[in-house]
Amino acid sequence: MTGAKPTPRNPWLWIPSLYFAEGLPYALAMSVSLVLYKNLGVSNTAAAFYTSWFYLPWVIKPLWSPVVDILKTRRWWIWAMQLLIGAVLAGVALTIPARHFFQWTLAFFWLLAFNAATHDIAADGFYMLATTEREQAFFSGIRNTFYRVAMIAAQGGLVILAGSIQQQTGTFGVAWSSAFALVAGIFLCLGFYHRFVLPQPAADQPQRPGSLKKFMTEFFKTFGNFFQKPRILSLLLFLLLYRFGEAQLLNVAKFFLLDPRSQGGLALSDALFGRINGYVGVGALLAGGLLGGFVVARQGLKSWLWPMLLAIHLPDAVFIWLAYAQPENLYTIGAGVAVEQFGYGFGFTAFMLYMIYIARGEHRTAHYAICTGFMALGMMVPGMWSGWLQDQIGYPHFFVWVILATIPSFLVAARIPLDPEFGKRNGKSV
Repeated sequence: MTGAKPTPRNPWLWIPSLYFAEGLPYALAMSVSLVLYKNLGVSNTAAAFYTSWFYLPWVIKPLWSPVVDILKTRRWWIWAMQLLIGAVLAGVALTIPARHFFQWTLAFFWLLAFNAATHDIAADGFYMLATTEREQAFFSGIRNTFYRVAMIAAQGGLVILAGSIQQQTGTFGVAWSSAFALVAGIFLCLGFYHRFVLPQPAADQPQRPGSLKKFMTEFFKTFGNFFQKPRILSLLLFLLLYRFGEAQLLNVAKFFLLDPRSQGGLALSDALFGRINGYVGVGALLAGGLLGGFVVARQGLKSWLWPMLLAIHLPDAVFIWLAYAQPENLYTIGAGVAVEQFGYGFGFTAFMLYMIYIARGEHRTAHYAICTGFMALGMMVPGMWSGWLQDQIGYPHFFVWVILATIPSFLVAARIPLDPEFGKRNGKSV
């Protein structure tokens, strides 16, 4: 759905800040929380299991997206969720020093994840309503850039800040409480800012109460149509298994970088972790994604599906070498992380584009949302057991297992349908 009228507000005033606000809570819940719990002495098993549940709101996001359409405007949902996210982050900051910090912070992170997923629904819908088609095309890359900037700020800047405060105070509790208090203040400011700066497009209206029954009928019909797509089983297996190995590596790789060498890790401080994982890693991820989009636009997705499948999986072997060699040179460690993240960014392009391919036709927006739900489920379930498995077999054997776990993705990729012209700049549009 596209906006009926141009927005009277300059999109530069709100699109960068809106997508920074969309990326930040996701990075806090999915990445920064792992560093926090590792610093505070939580086991790999518990940290990986409980934080993997944070994916659940994104898994079931399509189920409650109609609520955002029916109740209030998307503009209202955006700034209300941002203020609520700020309050939730303040709750994290206040409960980190508490006696039962793990239970309390998990509860607040759960709220953060649900609020963030709701914010995603509203923000993406609002973007389509408040901009013209020309603006949507122009700002597409800018949206992604500021989303990644938020990830760099969270995984890099915030972790480095917490590490610096810890060095001065001698305690991770004070350090992380201060860091989350800061980001809570930032979100409260974003909420107030967007309350006044967001445009008010005429198309941004809640559903009429009388149309609720009709809306829900169409909603369930849309779900039914999705599961009637040709070769739906192969499509679902692809969505669930494309990142089966990476889903297990994602959490454990962070633990590996932080754990002491006596436990098989690389013993990075928070400051070094933030620079290597946050700056170098996310930067390489962004570069890989940009290159992936460029090559697919020239030759189509079918030509690059298997190279991208290899790119997302084979660099995982870098961690096998890092685990056995345990190098101390930071440039070597950074290069290893960069190679893996670059391959991930490049290979993930194929996955994102294939979700668009699956969603083509009627109800493409809703069907794409369903695809993202299965994508999140494919990350959530393997991530839950990853910490436990690493605790049982150690880092070297775990990373070998990750490589073996990539095999199912190759098997399902061989069975999926794909138009040779899809993705080409002059072929079928993505």
